[in-house]
Amino acid sequence: MTIILTPYWSNGVQKLKMAPQPPPKPKQGLAPPVLNDDIHTVRCLAQLRSKEIPLEKYIYLSALKHENPDMFYKLCLNNMAEFTPIIYTPVVGEACQKWSAIYRRPEGMYISIKDKGKIGSVLKNWPKLDEARIAVVTDGNDYWILNIELFDLMDLIVGSRILGLGDLGVNGMGISVGKLSLYVAGAGIRPHSTVPICLDFGTNTQKYLDDPFYMGLRQRRIGDEEMIEFMDEFMHEISAAFPKLLIQFEDFSTDHAFMWLERFRSKYPLFNDDIQGTGAVVLSGFINAAKLSSAASGKPLTSHRILFFGAGSAGVGVAMQLMSFFTMQGLSEKEARERIWLVDSQGLVFDARGPMAEHKKYFSRRDYAGPPIKDLLDILEYVKPTALLGLSTISNAFHAGVIEAMAALNPRPIIFPLSNPVNLSECSFQDAVQHTDGQVLFASGSPFPEMEWKGKMLYPGQGNNMYIFPGLGLGAILARATSVTDTMVEASSLGLAESLTPDERSVDLLYPRIERIREIGAFIAKEVIRASQKAGVDRSTDLRSMSDEELLAFVYSKMWSPMI
Repeated sequence: MTIILTPYWSNGVQKLKMAPQPPPKPKQGLAPPVLNDDIHTVRCLAQLRSKEIPLEKYIYLSALKHENPDMFYKLCLNNMAEFTPIIYTPVVGEACQKWSAIYRRPEGMYISIKDKGKIGSVLKNWPKLDEARIAVVTDGNDYWILNIELFDLMDLIVGSRILGLGDLGVNGMGISVGKLSLYVAGAGIRPHSTVPICLDFGTNTQKYLDDPFYMGLRQRRIGDEEMIEFMDEFMHEISAAFPKLLIQFEDFSTDHAFMWLERFRSKYPLFNDDIQGTGAVVLSGFINAAKLSSAASGKPLTSHRILFFGAGSAGVGVAMQLMSFFTMQGLSEKEARERIWLVDSQGLVFDARGPMAEHKKYFSRRDYAGPPIKDLLDILEYVKPTALLGLSTISNAFHAGVIEAMAALNPRPIIFPLSNPVNLSECSFQDAVQHTDGQVLFASGSPFPEMEWKGKMLYPGQGNNMYIFPGLGLGAILARATSVTDTMVEASSLGLAESLTPDERSVDLLYPRIERIREIGAFIAKEVIRASQKAGVDRSTDLRSMSDEELLAFVYSKMWSPMI
């Protein structure tokens, strides 16, 4: 085999490295006489499509990724719209809930509270320490306050409603695995550079504790004091074991998600996708929707008024991110805040209503002191919003009357039902189209099918975090950022908003087509690198002298591609 060495620059010094090699062919006699890669690609796709149950498709693709990663990622890149719902939301949710039952082989790192005091030695067992560049870390507790805000206490006690995916324990590993597959597919990060990690603090889900197949610790979740000690040790040791690692926190409970982000973001390169990624992707879609809405109404972008149905921590986090939309238009922070309203289980959030959770106070209205307004239709009449965003997980909360009221207020109303999964979405795309006569500007958290309306094909937007985190991660890695700043997250959002093609804009898309994920990821990575340079957190200082065209070419040159 001919070995090709290619030159590259590192901190001003030219070095040589071996060019990527295609996977070796089986030796003669160890494969059928005619094994053609192109035909085998079609064969693998046919095998996938022969399976009717989504979870079986997930299991098949997991096996394919393990046995033949080049084939898996080639198929994924060529069929993004088909593969994404299988390897990510919504099928990954079912895979996580059944993770212990469908477990086949070791994948990722499991670190439990029993490892406290020796976490460093456990981390060093990872077989590819020097290659690690990105880790997705979860404790499998997808249990968000945003849901609790709008549910009755009795519903929580009897467990009659599923809040997110709930407390998954070590079954949450599927989330880390799925996210990292999208880092490879969407941003070209090398498969061997990814590290899925699940922290096992126990689980409060009794059915897992009683399940003989459950692979985690059979104990209730530990308290905060012990958890903080563990996380301090974990973050110190992982930065020592993997000095070039970027960390994405995923699916921690609301209070812990904000706690870890605040505690560690200035010390280590990390971000939280649930908080920052969600806010960034919603901001991007809102920017494009607001431009179309203002064009229809003839009113300036500064006139938009946003109503959030759902005032949990995640809803407030998205609201904080959307303030950037108004400050970018020249408004002050105070003026931006005044254009956002919150609704919780008690109705409109306002100061005179009485005591409230700390995270709501920033957006609590000071300009209203009347009686509580609880009915959503009455709130719409009072606020007269141009945009209605749902983060409540209450199915059909945006019923026909609500949608029609939004259409009466706006020529092109912005309606974003962002709750997942589909059965918890505040409204469907079909309902939004029908009750606005096709004028709605729609983006959801879950996928909905396109539909024809009066001879015109309409396309729903999906505010999917996979648009944001691959490019954000790649940019932070290439910049060798010491931290992930708010300006870098905002740059990823603006990069996504600007990445639409003229063809996509001609049909009023709010997000680019998912088939262009590599192109989108590269553009976002370039914008994130520039933001890191402006913030002074980049260590790859040789990239500063590159033009935008040169930097984009550099990003593409670093993206891994399957060699089949």
